[in-house]
Amino acid sequence: MEGSAMHNPRSVEEVFTDFKSRRTAIIKALTIDVEDFFHQCDPDKENLCLYGFPSEHWEVNLPAEEVPPELPEPALGINFARDGMQQKDWLTLVAVHSDTWLLSVAFYFGARFGFDQADRKRLFTMINDLPTISEVVTGLAKKQGKEKSSVSNHSSNKPKSNSKGVSESQAKYSRAMQSEDEDGFEEEDEEEHGESKCGACGEIDVDEQFWIFCDSCERWFHGKCVKMTPARADHIKHYKCPSCSNKRSRPFP
Repeated sequence: MEGSAMHNPRSVEEVFTDFKSRRTAIIKALTIDVEDFFHQCDPDKENLCLYGFPSEHWEVNLPAEEVPPELPEPALGINFARDGMQQKDWLTLVAVHSDTWLLSVAFYFGARFGFDQADRKRLFTMINDLPTISEVVTGLAKKQGKEKSSVSNHSSNKPKSNSKGVSESQAKYSRAMQSEDEDGFEEEDEEEHGESKCGACGEIDVDEQFWIFCDSCERWFHGKCVKMTPARADHIKHYKCPSCSNKRSRPFP
């Protein structure tokens, strides 16, 4: 087995690099090399595991013989379920177990080399910023990326003709992440927004600052006027200003 030689990353950065490399290998097995992976997981064979290595190579093999093993072992017997379910569902199941295995390996290194609370938190944050393997395999990661891009553009700084806050390359990237229809709507919306007044204070500030659009009353607001920050706005899909949020539907007679 390629990973039989012990690999010992000792710092948070080294453990994270190890995690990313193993993750890349498994994603490759479940996406690019899926036909080869499917063929190797023969249900007539013994219990098989999917391994990802720091070299970014993957391997389907029997579990380690030594007890206890040098590293936590991945899910055992993934080949037995191959023909008992839809291929997509089977790949998703393997992906979920692989996510669990990668976390166990990363925090095994953390425990072995004495990571303190701050180190463990930093490692988890770095890992958590990456889509999980199951999100990649099911396409959820791509969908979430598009939604996040849409929200970021929706709650961006107020666009100006001489704006210095958004570079030309960033603008091109945002347009590339949206469909042609969305692009047309966004450009029209930005033009209208450029001359609008804040729905709360009624002012147009000269200085660039964060603005957010209310999907209910269709007005723009200074973030500071409605106590909204860019970080919070990134997690809001449909924003309602305080006035619209306080409105209650009329009760039926």
